[in-house]
Amino acid sequence: MIRATKIVATIGPASSSPEIFKRMLEAGVNVVRFNFSHGKAQDHIERAEMVRKVAAEVGREIAIMADLQGPKIRIGKFEQGKIFLENGSKFVLDADCQIGNQAQVGLDYKELPRDIRAGDVLLLNDGLIVLVVDRVVGNAIHTTVRIGGELSNNKGINRLGGGLSAPALTGKDMEDIKTAMSFQADYIAVSFPKSAADMIMARQLAFIAGESTRHKPQMIAKIERAEAIPALQEILDASDGIMVARGDLAVEVGNAAVPALQKRMIRMARASNKLVITATQMMESMIVNAVPTRAEVSDVANAVLDGTDAVMASAETASGKYPVETVETMAAVCLEAEKSDVVKLDADFLNATFTRIDQSIAYGALFTAYHLRVKAICALTESGSTALWMSRHNIDIPIFAATPKLGTQRKAALYRNVTSFELAQGTDREAVLKAAQDLLLAKGVVHKGDMIVVTWGEPMGQVGGTNALKIMKIGEY
Repeated sequence: MIRATKIVATIGPASSSPEIFKRMLEAGVNVVRFNFSHGKAQDHIERAEMVRKVAAEVGREIAIMADLQGPKIRIGKFEQGKIFLENGSKFVLDADCQIGNQAQVGLDYKELPRDIRAGDVLLLNDGLIVLVVDRVVGNAIHTTVRIGGELSNNKGINRLGGGLSAPALTGKDMEDIKTAMSFQADYIAVSFPKSAADMIMARQLAFIAGESTRHKPQMIAKIERAEAIPALQEILDASDGIMVARGDLAVEVGNAAVPALQKRMIRMARASNKLVITATQMMESMIVNAVPTRAEVSDVANAVLDGTDAVMASAETASGKYPVETVETMAAVCLEAEKSDVVKLDADFLNATFTRIDQSIAYGALFTAYHLRVKAICALTESGSTALWMSRHNIDIPIFAATPKLGTQRKAALYRNVTSFELAQGTDREAVLKAAQDLLLAKGVVHKGDMIVVTWGEPMGQVGGTNALKIMKIGEY
């Protein structure tokens, strides 16, 4: 059984050796995430070289996603590295403070006092510390500790309900985009976007940085600000996909609101023909344990049943003790969830309207394949769009994207239920169809006598939209 749901694994100290990374690939990694919140530019460049080299050795094309740090608003440093805040005590966040102590700490985002009013609730360290704002005096935010605990250097700050004015793209992000384009990252994940304008700017910067190689990455919007929720459709329209970034989002909107938002975001992304990644703490306990909790297994399975394109591991594979086991476990959970999923393809088409020929062919291929119970769908594609449209619908028949473009192969690594491979596409239609058939036979996904559905664009060999569909029996060429 071919796994439909893809796995995104964050690379870090625990997974940067070629030996470990090769085992992770063999366990089922489809996309590698580089977290630009950590490491220097040269670190990412060297890891990209390693990733491409090992993937070539394994004989697979995978995608690289560069995840920008964004405007993570943090406190400064303490004299002793950390303090302990008691419930009910007073504490000051002061933009002018150079080094923190028991009474106060500095801010790396100097504009924060301009965004804050008395009565606001501030959440530090992913919501583990809760402060209520008493007053703002100049550059100092005076607070009362509602929920205390240990607070150490450089922990993040969120305001309950969102509303902080920090821009989505920082100067560091702009430099990091250039670094990502130097190794031709397939996806750029933009942190904390509030509107379509943030995604449009990031795309323009990436296109400029990749102009010399004509490389154009796909853009993923990380939904982690409260303000992004009402603007979700416009952000989707300006992006190629979204990430349900449940960490910071939960801090801003509250933990209880996140599960329903996750389901809504996945539905909206699929309806808009966009990609969606579900992320944050999916196998958190496997940072230190060889097996996950039952709750984590259910979390991954539910994301699969919701229709996510991919599930993501963060610290589990970047710095955890069991990076390979994490991937193996996620893959096994995804497969079991997919087996239990009920396919109701016809319902997807009841109210569908088609405005493009290529989109109509994609949907026609799905409908035909589903009712004839063919073995596979093969999309001969340049851009990968036909395979993407097919993957937006839940079908238990594997989709294969045959493309002459390396970039399309890599980007398709994130598409749910799509496996890509390289196939030269000349002007001789019959020769290309036979080559596609032979390749599927060689890979063992079909056998003589099986039926498949193939889509392509006429005239063959020219860049253009898909406009043809054929039902083929393997062995007829």
